[in-house]
Amino acid sequence: MSNALLIIDVQKGMFQEGAEVYKGDELISTIKTLIEKAYSTNTPVYYLQHNAPAGKPLEYGKKGWEIHAEIKPRPVDVIVQKTTPDAFLNTRLEEELSKKGIKHIHIAGIQTEACVDTTCRTAFSKGYKVTLISDAHSTWDSSELTAYQIINHHNGVLRWFADVYSSKEIVFNYKGQ
Repeated sequence: MSNALLIIDVQKGMFQEGAEVYKGDELISTIKTLIEKAYSTNTPVYYLQHNAPAGKPLEYGKKGWEIHAEIKPRPVDVIVQKTTPDAFLNTRLEEELSKKGIKHIHIAGIQTEACVDTTCRTAFSKGYKVTLISDAHSTWDSSELTAYQIINHHNGVLRWFADVYSSKEIVFNYKGQ
């Protein structure tokens, strides 16, 4: 089964000083390692880039909208623009996955309880095999829960929709077209 790595919304605006995503440095390091693993097996990497309205940290075309410099896409990678938490809704993601016969997606990125959660559930509903990488997604504290609690909660709940493995357990085996 052909697989791919999806990196959701790892953009500069998520790492603003004083409002950094939980364990941001560790997240970037883990995602960099996953990208290297993917490249070493010719596994396709897809970047989801959120286009927010004017005045938001991920405002389209502004500095915060750019993909984080430490995980910059290579020319062979696919960048898909989105405007909602669902990476499939009104985007070309499904079309791009279909071009390479992708049936299994590995998900990493930001924001655990929004874009990561929604994309896991939608991918499952669309018939994809989904793997959520438990230590490769993050968020911020809410008024009720810490980021740590939100991440752990979603790693548990999303087991209904995805296999959940740590980055060390991930093995890519792309069987491309």
